[in-house]
Amino acid sequence: MTAVPAIQLRTLGMQFPGVRALHGVSLDLQAGEVLGLVGENGAGKSTLIRILGGVHPAGSYQGEVAVDGVVRGFRSTRDARAAGVAVVHQELCLVPERSIADNLLLGREPGRLGVVDDLRAEVAARALLREVELDLDVHLPVSSLGVGVQQLLEIARALGDRARVIVLDEPTAALTEGETARLLHLIRARRDAGASFVYISHRLEEIRAICDRVAVLRDGALVAVLTDPTIDELVTAMTGCAVHDAAQGARRTTPRAPVLQVRDLTVAHPTRGRNSVEGLSFEVGEGEVVALAGAMGSGRTATLSALFGLAKRGMSGEIRIDGKLLAAKDPADAIACGVALVPEDRKGAGLVLGLGVADNLAMCALGRLSKRGVVDGPRAEAAAVARARELRIKAAGLGADVATLSGGNQQKVVIGKWLELSPRLLLLDEPTRGVDVGAKAEIYKLIEELTARGHAVLLASSDLPEILRLADRVLVLREGRLAGTLDRADATQLAIMRLAVGDA
Repeated sequence: MTAVPAIQLRTLGMQFPGVRALHGVSLDLQAGEVLGLVGENGAGKSTLIRILGGVHPAGSYQGEVAVDGVVRGFRSTRDARAAGVAVVHQELCLVPERSIADNLLLGREPGRLGVVDDLRAEVAARALLREVELDLDVHLPVSSLGVGVQQLLEIARALGDRARVIVLDEPTAALTEGETARLLHLIRARRDAGASFVYISHRLEEIRAICDRVAVLRDGALVAVLTDPTIDELVTAMTGCAVHDAAQGARRTTPRAPVLQVRDLTVAHPTRGRNSVEGLSFEVGEGEVVALAGAMGSGRTATLSALFGLAKRGMSGEIRIDGKLLAAKDPADAIACGVALVPEDRKGAGLVLGLGVADNLAMCALGRLSKRGVVDGPRAEAAAVARARELRIKAAGLGADVATLSGGNQQKVVIGKWLELSPRLLLLDEPTRGVDVGAKAEIYKLIEELTARGHAVLLASSDLPEILRLADRVLVLREGRLAGTLDRADATQLAIMRLAVGDA
């Protein structure tokens, strides 16, 4: 007898104003299977998992969702969880100020007449931690835990809801290599125990390592379901054409005069009694890409933040832009000197999600686009249209809320809003995190075009192939100090990692 699939999606379709998000998607998820779900940003992945998780209620889409062979019309996320389907989103849904136990049992605390039984809650929370192989004090606040542990807590909470199907959306985007290995081990163990997973990631090597099959979406349609695919096969299916390996790019000419000069930069940690950056000195030349590499907490983001005037506590040292001293007391000082920052958190720090694409593109250049303090509407609109065309931003329209765009298109808006100012130095913090293969290639091309015009780029990234693809020089940081500098000819993943972890 053929086993009934854990999930069956039948001709799913969904339309938003001006955008076809899904079109006729039919897909099965077997019991005890890890199914990869990949596609470029905007391919329909988020819409599909929102339907599966009850965010988009029945009636708002076409088609059917069946769980264990029974058609279900989820009206809410609560309905989906009651049916055994849980979604762990990339933006974790934990309450930082509450304890581990409170978060694991939120909404289903044991007790009577509205009074929580603390002893039973503690026992239940410990049992859930054992499910994900964690040994922690359940009274600890979630805010004291690393992102990797928080990710495991989300999965433990899903297991506590008796979820048989767990959807993981970019689960390792902010995890270290060790945390990623731990998470993959847990997924394999739960799969072998009969749980089913939908695994979404832009990290294609990870998809190949953990997934039994891989479903590929393109432009809202299911274009392939592959077993043991190569990277080239995945990229070709996702984009419709072969994309060259990111490590094969040609590089630019020798840099000219220094744009950025940093001497003995020291930045105090905002909360701990030590320095985030200690005695750092380097230069970035005209037309050059310099990358900051290192483990999480090595000082990469702290360096960029200090250069942009965002240091939360004490900072010392000397920063010069084109030979002129930069005080960098706040971002306004940095912007006035020709410095622009694309932050790691594009949604929280790079965009105004309630505004349209055009407004976000224009916000950094309002001074230039105004007359006597009043924004010149036609000029601002023309500038936004030009930027959107130049960067190939895909949106229902320039008036569409930027929150409705895919991650890759949002990142293009974050970069594009600075281009009207033509910054001398562009600071990029994890510029392609959560961005699909096609959008990543476009961002790489944009960086090369900017440096060809003489702009200087300082890049912080945890993606070593990205660093090797883009950087003329690599500065490897360890515990806030410069561990070593590698020219392009000497830079390899092994050489970078050895410096990053202190292996001579």
